[in-house]
Amino acid sequence: MIKVKVIEKLHQIDKSIYWLAQESGISYPTLHKIVNEKTSSISYEVLNQLCRVFNCQLGELFEYVSDAEKETP
Repeated sequence: MIKVKVIEKLHQIDKSIYWLAQESGISYPTLHKIVNEKTSSISYEVLNQLCRVFNCQLGELFEYVSDAEKETP
């Protein structure tokens, strides 16, 4: 499972999904789906825009969590 950490990055800089949509050019509905883990794919362009806005690497926005880790409290 891929854990999305975009909302955590937004909280760190005290910004909203709406702000991110304005800064990145990514539509609000697309970002909402990403943040709420309701999307099945993300384009390279969207990934690039997210990294550009946050000035970070992909690993800071997404994390792989194995099923075993998911089940551990």
